[in-house]
Amino acid sequence: MNRKGAITSVKAVFNALIAAFSVLCIFPILWVMYSSLKTQQQFSVNILSLPTSFHFQNYVTAFWNGKLYRYLGNSAFVSATSVVLTILIGFITGYFLSRFSFKGRNVLYTMFLFGMLVPVYGLLVPLFIEYRNLHLLDHRLSLVLPEVTFALPLVIFLIESFMKSIPIEMEEAAYVDGASLVSTLFRIVFPMCRPVLSTCIIISFLNIWNEFPFALILINTQELKTIPVGLTNFVGQYTVNYPQLMAGIVVSILPVILVYLLLYKRIIQGMVAGAVKG
Repeated sequence: MNRKGAITSVKAVFNALIAAFSVLCIFPILWVMYSSLKTQQQFSVNILSLPTSFHFQNYVTAFWNGKLYRYLGNSAFVSATSVVLTILIGFITGYFLSRFSFKGRNVLYTMFLFGMLVPVYGLLVPLFIEYRNLHLLDHRLSLVLPEVTFALPLVIFLIESFMKSIPIEMEEAAYVDGASLVSTLFRIVFPMCRPVLSTCIIISFLNIWNEFPFALILINTQELKTIPVGLTNFVGQYTVNYPQLMAGIVVSILPVILVYLLLYKRIIQGMVAGAVKG
């Protein structure tokens, strides 16, 4: 076999491995989707077979009887509020850490970086005790504070790194034209940070939307539970209605897919821009 044939064979094997890996990644999603259209009997007979008829009633039952509409609303409120606060605080903090030198700046930045190394769920018990002593359990905003706190270190790191790629001369020109710091920050710098902000929004939203342990511990009221905790209601003590559970999972992942499709083009750009130009 000549060299060209050997290279072709290697490429074919490599492509086959990539294709197999892609199938392994995609199949669980497809399985959940078509399993949500089965009846309980069809699912029990063969969990991998395609549905013989489409049973859309699973979605209606999961959405209304399973109270998914309520859990979706709670998750949307917590996620939207937390993401907005995270981006706002992270953008301002990242800007000042990048543009200004002040006493204690390096210590403060190191503390934020250290926040990415802290095992989040190791703080679950201390946080629960603190919430209980402060009477913060079972409130609509109970999850917002920890979600913002744990999302900030990575957001600040990304924004601070990306900010180095923005020429400071543009801000100086705005100051010469009479713009204030706030005006320059949100009218000049903020729009230029859209790639990294899109990345921060997606990462923060995914983590907050899928967060389970804190939502399970800090919220006990059924009316305030989020979608990851609400899905556990489909699991009974002795039986599980898997098709309805699958329908609930499909409904819960739709907002994540929508947010990703809206912002995915800027993910890689936002992740690497600071490293390439910084």
